[in-house]
Amino acid sequence: MKMKEIIVVEGKSDTIAIKRAIGADTIETNGSEISDSTIEQIRLAQDRRGVIVLTDPDYPGERIRRIITEMVPGCKHAFLPKTEALAVNNKGVGIEHATDESIRKALRSVREEFVDEAAKVTWQDLVDAGLVGGTNAKSRREQLGILLKIGYSNGKQLHHKLKMFQITYEEFQRAMQCVFQEEENE
Repeated sequence: MKMKEIIVVEGKSDTIAIKRAIGADTIETNGSEISDSTIEQIRLAQDRRGVIVLTDPDYPGERIRRIITEMVPGCKHAFLPKTEALAVNNKGVGIEHATDESIRKALRSVREEFVDEAAKVTWQDLVDAGLVGGTNAKSRREQLGILLKIGYSNGKQLHHKLKMFQITYEEFQRAMQCVFQEEENE
């Protein structure tokens, strides 16, 4: 798998994992306090080759993703489910713990960022699907994030991601049917 885009990761261990899995070029943010010079590198990479953001599936990783989205619009995003990024001892989560195949799979499912204020999936759709409030909301959002390959989000972030990645109402409905079927099978 050859990548034209430069992949933005959090640190050196992530770069090693990416190079092992696909041999792509990376930019490291070195944590969630992204420097101005790193943002400038990401902007240059976006202008010249394109950028794919692949951060850890945890709060700091999502924070980094939000900062990049705000500062460098138009990036592509790849998401790795937490279950595929757990350390062997389950004491940590990160790209560096993922298998080569999990990394390649995430990069094959890249989502393009696009901000369109005409929401295809409404806030009421999220409420009706039991994705905000209620006892199963968090687990439903986790499963939906995996199925749509957009990562985990709280309710407000989920609504934003659905718009940003132009998830159609039909895609949302199909994914929610799978979520409900899984709940019934448990």
